[in-house]
Amino acid sequence: MIEHFFTCPYCWETISMLLDPDMSDEGYIEDCQVCCNPIGIIFRIEDGAVVYFHSQRAQ
Repeated sequence: MIEHFFTCPYCWETISMLLDPDMSDEGYIEDCQVCCNPIGIIFRIEDGAVVYFHSQRAQ
């Protein structure tokens, strides 16, 4: 698991998520730790590092 910090697209707070390298390139939804709104996440991990990360409001 790799910890990644980013800004919530709802409340603009900086939050962290643990990213599972086995889920790289797969989209999923996780709730914000602060405001509990659903965030759509997609990321790519290569050689143990996050090389792409995108978050957006889930619909």
